[in-house]
Amino acid sequence: MLKRLVPDEFVQSIYEIDFRELQRRGVKAVIVDLDNTLVESTRPQATPELVSWLDQLRGMGFKVMIVSNNKRTRVSRFATPLRVPFIHRARKPLSAAFKKAMGRLEVTAADSVMIGDQIFTDVLGGNTLGLHTILVVPVSDAEGIFTKINRLMERMILRWMKQRGLLGWEEQK
Repeated sequence: MLKRLVPDEFVQSIYEIDFRELQRRGVKAVIVDLDNTLVESTRPQATPELVSWLDQLRGMGFKVMIVSNNKRTRVSRFATPLRVPFIHRARKPLSAAFKKAMGRLEVTAADSVMIGDQIFTDVLGGNTLGLHTILVVPVSDAEGIFTKINRLMERMILRWMKQRGLLGWEEQK
């Protein structure tokens, strides 16, 4: 069970991900969380840097979809102007939204990557289905009470993993 909580990669931000390497490995689709992964949960629109990042991914041939536990209004207002398909109220880490995303993108778990800022939703959900998972440092400290509780548990899990040599990278949270 704990192996499902270990991401394949850990980076400071989405901008540090080596998409050329992922492409060489056969990754065709990027499933990504929204709040505190792409932008702060309080930011209604994409930053120019994020727009450029999305354009670069699409230019490389990647299919991109946002999968968020947030409400339809929040996710659609963010994703629609970017022409990025999305799934709202995903109920991550449950598998249904990930399967739906892969179906809509016409890809398999083997050629997909899940990028997110939370172990118990993004990483666990992606790993359960065999996606390559990338954990990013949250872009903001502004979070709801349930996410703050999750963050405390994440720190304990990461400490435990580090002590047992399960992390292939240096934990920076």
